[in-house]
Amino acid sequence: MMAKFSPGKFVREVRQEANKIVWPTPRETTATTIMVLIMTAILAVFFLGIDSAFGALVNWLLSFAQ
Repeated sequence: MMAKFSPGKFVREVRQEANKIVWPTPRETTATTIMVLIMTAILAVFFLGIDSAFGALVNWLLSFAQ
């Protein structure tokens, strides 16, 4: 047997759940954004180094094939 669907009840429940959301403060949002940007820059430099090292290794190994 299917449950009855009441749009009014659904909207009330959605509003109740939405009122439970705790939004971050502007300061928390700024701090989180800065941390994400810093970590992204660190990872970009890390992967640039790894990619360069593997590229050099592959080129060095390919130099023996000639």
